[in-house]
Amino acid sequence: MEILNSISQKFADKVEVVEGLDYHTFMVEKDNLLDIVSDLKAVFGFNFMIDITAVEYDEYIQAVYHFMNLDEKLIIRIKVNLEKDKPVIPSLVNIYKGADLQERESFDLMGVKYEGHPNLKRVLCPDEFEGHPLRKDFSMRDRGLK
Repeated sequence: MEILNSISQKFADKVEVVEGLDYHTFMVEKDNLLDIVSDLKAVFGFNFMIDITAVEYDEYIQAVYHFMNLDEKLIIRIKVNLEKDKPVIPSLVNIYKGADLQERESFDLMGVKYEGHPNLKRVLCPDEFEGHPLRKDFSMRDRGLK
């Protein structure tokens, strides 16, 4: 818990702490993401990125990250709200190499663009595929499928 208090204090003007039942969650603006995640790894020991995903809500798309400090067995969640019609966020590939495939998957299925990603291309759908199949506005009927 000391680490969480230190994180909250260091980034008091850059994060909103959301109390939850499972993980400690920090709401972050996308412009602050790289600085915060860099410090989480270098200063606070969150040396393992568990996953990256995206969730579509009515008004926005939310990028969701889980990180773990393996020594302390502590997991935190970071959430970033993105514009629904232009979901763009900085890539974490230069901080966590494991972000590579997960960012590509999120791009492929949800349309989130990760700025600075060295190879942001589809990973599950064919290159010529149009649209992002996990978005709510994606329709299989438009593709002749029922």
